[in-house]
Amino acid sequence: MTHAPRARPRWHFTPGSGWMNDPLALTWHNGRYHLFFQYVPDRTTWAPECRWGHASSPDLIEWTEHPVALAPGDGDDGIWSGSLAVDVAGRATIFYTAVSTPEFGVGRIRSATPVDDDWLVWTKGSVVVEAPPLDLVAFRDPFVMRDGERWRMLVGTAIVGGEAAASSYVSDDLDSWSFDGLAASRSTSETDPVWTGALWECPQIFTIDGRDVMVTSVWQDDVLHYVAYAIGTFVDGRFDATAWGRLTYGDSYYAPSFFRDRDGLPCLISWMRGAIDAEVVRASALSVPHVLRLEGDTLVAAPHPTIAQAASAALTSIAVGEEWTASSSDSALIIRREVDSVTCTWQGVETIVPTGDGEVQVLVDGETVELFTGAALFGVGSASVFEIGSTTP
Repeated sequence: MTHAPRARPRWHFTPGSGWMNDPLALTWHNGRYHLFFQYVPDRTTWAPECRWGHASSPDLIEWTEHPVALAPGDGDDGIWSGSLAVDVAGRATIFYTAVSTPEFGVGRIRSATPVDDDWLVWTKGSVVVEAPPLDLVAFRDPFVMRDGERWRMLVGTAIVGGEAAASSYVSDDLDSWSFDGLAASRSTSETDPVWTGALWECPQIFTIDGRDVMVTSVWQDDVLHYVAYAIGTFVDGRFDATAWGRLTYGDSYYAPSFFRDRDGLPCLISWMRGAIDAEVVRASALSVPHVLRLEGDTLVAAPHPTIAQAASAALTSIAVGEEWTASSSDSALIIRREVDSVTCTWQGVETIVPTGDGEVQVLVDGETVELFTGAALFGVGSASVFEIGSTTP
């Protein structure tokens, strides 16, 4: 008996098949959002021979998957994470991590430009940045942004001895880059108020309401942990953190990518680990786009208004003292809200997540569940579909 294929998540982007991890360079261009992502075809596990997958959407909801934008070859064994910049003339340039196997920890930064204005075909350029003259464990994930009259590139860096950093490069034209020291760094021995590991993967700096924010993913010894952030000031290429926090909890969220939507709202979209459909050889999902705001020194992420409206039937609010439960064949996810925290139990593991003063919401969508607490995020990816949850006092 032939079974109908399982429905994909409705609001969370997934590839038609293959492995996906980091979302990349989400950009509004010519009336559509263009999303790129780390992709390995024909498997449900990661491999270093990553490509840049590509999809586009008019509204962050309905996605059309396109052919691979960048693939290994031409001196690249793997096309790893990066970002996209558009100059004042409208010229787009991708900056990606080019790696060579088997020693792929320290990459180099290479550029690519589109052949057409639909961004469907890209041509690789030259290597524009090599690793700095430091004793390095890892070097990857360029993030390019405008910094006054110049362009600035941040690259995730791990220095021997346990120092995580963001290396800094500057350019006047997006073509020629020069090393400008470390934008920020922190020892893996520092744990107060949050530990940030030995490597900052995908470090990004942006501004919300006049305040500078750095978001990074926490890595150590090949283990992917969670997403941390710092609030501070970014002046003359140096980020001075005045407050640190933890954005994500659970084992799903990682590698968020900053973007601004068509209206200029500051947003993040993240990789969600754990979502998998083995029958169609598909692994991982992306979070829904999140809009960011600051509440004092707390970075708050909430569903993008477009998603919140379209997926309203799948969004549930949890009041203080209530317990919410959703089941999949993997396990039951149990969420109980207290006055200033939420206890999330998944596959026998309890996680305490802080809450803000406002609403706590949970979004169920196929193999994924996202919890928005007003102070942090908790996410789950499953190998089976979640039933819509129920709430009890």
